[in-house]
This record gives sequence, C-alpha cells and structure tokens, in this order.
Amino acid sequence: MAFTLRKKAELPDPGRALKVLDTLRDPVVLIDANDFIAFSNLEAEYFFSSSQGQLAKSKIQDFVPFSSPLLALIEQVREHESPVNEYRVDLSSPRLGSDRVVDVHVTPVVDEPGAMVIVFRERSMADKFDRQMTHRGAARSVTGLASMLGHEIKNPLSGIRGAAQLLEAAVSDEDRALTGLIRDETDRIVSLVDRMEVFSDERPIEREPVNIHVVLDRVQQIAASGFARGIEFVKFYDPSLPLVLGNKDQLIQVFLNLVKNASEACENREHAQIRLRTAFRPGVRLSIPGANERVALPLEFSVEDNGTGVPEDIQMHMFDPFITTKQNGSGLGLALVAKIVGDHGGVIECDSQPNKTVFRILMPAAPASAIDHIQTVSGEKQS
Repeated sequence: MAFTLRKKAELPDPGRALKVLDTLRDPVVLIDANDFIAFSNLEAEYFFSSSQGQLAKSKIQDFVPFSSPLLALIEQVREHESPVNEYRVDLSSPRLGSDRVVDVHVTPVVDEPGAMVIVFRERSMADKFDRQMTHRGAARSVTGLASMLGHEIKNPLSGIRGAAQLLEAAVSDEDRALTGLIRDETDRIVSLVDRMEVFSDERPIEREPVNIHVVLDRVQQIAASGFARGIEFVKFYDPSLPLVLGNKDQLIQVFLNLVKNASEACENREHAQIRLRTAFRPGVRLSIPGANERVALPLEFSVEDNGTGVPEDIQMHMFDPFITTKQNGSGLGLALVAKIVGDHGGVIECDSQPNKTVFRILMPAAPASAIDHIQTVSGEKQS
C-alpha cells in the first residue's frame, strides 16, 4: 500500500503525528521529487549526524555514494510507483561511516508525485549482539587461562625473583644490572598475570540502583585532573534517564577505561574533545544466558572522541584479549570492559572512523522493586 500524506485540515493535531515519528527507533525521511529531504524524524538526525535544518537543505545523494543501491531503489519506486523493500543495503560512506548496513523500505507518496518516504532499519544492532556473544566467549577463554597462570606461573616467578635478589649481593656492578633486569621482567609478568586473574573472578556482582550521571561526573573529575588534563569534555545527558542496576565501582572502572582510551586517541589533536552522552532507547531487547525471556536494554551510554580512530583491521576484534594498538599495551583493558558490561547484562560496541570514535553501551534499567527497596532501607536508617 502506498503511503498517503493527509491534508493538514484532516489532522486534528499535526504535532501528535510528528511526536509519534520521533519516538520510532528507525530513521524516517521524506524526500521530494527533486530528492531534497523535506522531513526527517529525530532518529534520522542521529543516523545522518545532522540537524533537521541541515537535512532540509540537503539531497539524499549528499549522504550516500553516487553508486549506492539506495539511489537505484528510489528510481525504481518512481518508475513503478509501488513500494520496495531491500535488505542488507550498504550505505557506507565518508559521511555515514563504515559498516553502515541497513534494511530499506521505500514507499511513494500518492498525493505528491515523485515524493517518497524512506525508512531505514539498521542491521548493525543484531550484528552487535552476535559480536557481543563472541566477546563473552573470548573473556571466558581468558578466565580459564588466568586460573592456570595463577598457579603454574606466579609460583616459579617468585622463585626466579628471589634467586636474582640473592645473586645481586654476590655479583659485580656490571652483572648487577642483569639481575635487576631479571627482577623487573618478573615483576612485569606478575603484574600481567594479576590483571588476567580479574577475569577468573566469578563471584556474583553486588548491584544496586545507580545514577549513571553521578558515575560519569566522577569519571570526568578524575580524568580532567589527571590523564585527560587539557581535553575538553562535553556532556549530553538525558536528565529523565532511569537508574541502572549495577555496581558503582565497576561502572566507574568501565568508563575510566573508555575515557582513558579516548584521551590517548586525541591527545595530540589541536581541539581534543570527549563527549559523554546518555539517552533512552526503547525497543532494544536481547536474549542473554540464564534469562527465560528477552531482556530490555533501553539505557544507552556513550563515550565519543575526535581522535585518529581505530584501525579498520582490528575493529571487529578490539574487545578480544591481547588486541591492542598501543606500543606497550597488554590488550586486556577493553576485554575487561566487555566482561564487566556483560556481567551487568548489557552489550558494548564501537563505531570508529577518522575524527570520530564512539563506544556505546546498552544496559537494562533498575526494576522498580530494587528502587523501592533502596528507598525503604534509606527511610529506616533516617528514622
């Protein structure tokens, strides 16, 4: 069925229709006969990274390559005047970024010849969930490895370090440098094993309703006074966001790690900037191990920087252990972040291109029963 725009007189409240479109999780645009974007909903602004005012001055061709299959779909709809669905359409471009694969629905507007409505449905969300399961599998592999290393490596290392200390008192100054090297290297290996042992901690997480904005403000305060000194922080918070059910200390650890990576990625930029964003995204649900039904993940937290970006060849594996672009990095930081987020029932993904890298976390909201319990306990303490 072709899409028909009602006349303004037939709509008792035109603003209500716009509000409905703005609540949709899918980007929706209306283009006229000359391919100018005549209307866009709120999700389309996020999708195209442009405001409605900017979109209204643009053609759809301004955002996709000249050879994009989307343009062929538009011509097909104009020629046959009938709707078309197309799956796995690649819209990757310098403006939209890489790996932008979507399902597209194009419908002609009967009352406006040549005009049509385009609905985009990002396939990346399903792909993110698949990749998240891979990240969790990789973390479980490190868990087993960490348990083995703790018993089989740390004990011999302590013996090697002790022997080096004994030798140090009996060797010449020239050889003492070598015994010092042995001590330093054994200490470095022990430190690495200690970091890996975090993965083998399978104790249940102590969780409570947490205001994520308090966590992000704490992280910003720590970063701005230390490793991110001189970098501009910009905050886009949704003040009505529900509480998240989580462990505050672990969440601080997650965002400290992400902000540290962001600061290192843009530390040599002239106008280095880190953006902290929170938003409510209804409609996202995920099946996770141990749950009998799909879990809603409506809370979205993101850390964005304007640094150099992540090399394309490691983007698919950046949450795997031992994957790093840092010269002296261990490659365990992001793997630990993925483990903590997974333990909280959430997912994490990264979209990266030059001058823009976004780490995006989706998590469940705290149930009302948990919030009521905290309020009850707090009331009892005050009384």
